[in-house]
Amino acid sequence: MSETFTALMLEDVEGKPKASFRELGRQDLPDNEVLVEVAYSSLNYKDGLAVSGKGRIARRLPMVAGIDLAGTVVESRSPAWAPGDRVVVNGWGLSETEWGGFSRFQRLKPEWLIRLPPAFTLQEAMAIGTAGYTAALCVDALEGWGAIQPGKGEVLVTGAAGGVGSTAVSLLSSKGYVVVASTGRAETHDYLRELGATSFIDRTELSGELRPLQKERWTGAVDSVGSKTLANVLAQTVYGGAVAACGLAGGSDLPGSVFPHILRSVALIGVDSVYAPASKREKAWATLSRHLDRSKLTAMTEVHPMRDLPELANRILAGDIRGRVVIEIG
Repeated sequence: MSETFTALMLEDVEGKPKASFRELGRQDLPDNEVLVEVAYSSLNYKDGLAVSGKGRIARRLPMVAGIDLAGTVVESRSPAWAPGDRVVVNGWGLSETEWGGFSRFQRLKPEWLIRLPPAFTLQEAMAIGTAGYTAALCVDALEGWGAIQPGKGEVLVTGAAGGVGSTAVSLLSSKGYVVVASTGRAETHDYLRELGATSFIDRTELSGELRPLQKERWTGAVDSVGSKTLANVLAQTVYGGAVAACGLAGGSDLPGSVFPHILRSVALIGVDSVYAPASKREKAWATLSRHLDRSKLTAMTEVHPMRDLPELANRILAGDIRGRVVIEIG
């Protein structure tokens, strides 16, 4: 129990959270029932805000950063989990109210854990990570609403070259949908075509002038941008269509109108990945197991050691990262 290990901690420095690497012992970890040896975590936009200090993500300090993790159970006081079980954790307040995944070991509550699907390795699970799992929640939500059907109409993905967007494009394409990718980076078009995008729309076309109702274009959409983009996407969604909204990279406001909803019966489906119940989580991971092309997953992923996190945090906030970043913890 005297073994020490490295974690990326957020601590209060002159009233502001500051990230730095610290050596911890197992005795320093929270007193939760399941001890997991973390093999991999991932870098998400929220992690970028936390690690860079450009967003106050942690609600209490000190805090181990990292909103998700994949690893192996070492000790368990819960009958649901045993040493050797391979697990994935996404959300549940990690890096906000609960210590997170940028640490070689972490103690976690048993209800937070999902058994690693046999289709994936621990590294692949974090190549998917919170972003990919959120994309699967969005696709499940659109299909559950009945708004989209393979081969019938186009499905839009905003922020398509990002983590959520890349996985959404790949999943939708694998399921037979015609996918339109919205991105502001023309250099990502070849990458997105490989994932399954059939056409593109520049993000500026969706962030400009707002009109309550516009030409009907999409049967459904996955939006991780918010603000004017989301308002324009809703105004361009066909009668009876739906938009699954899961992010606010472009802002938290929604400067639209009720017209698409009451005149075209367009649904706005909010998708939360942090506190989603186990039933939705298990369904999302099942969707990923059945429909996510592992070769495409490899194409959208880069792997970095934990020491690169400060640099990577600034890159993801600058929009300089394509696809998914896996953080090797061990």
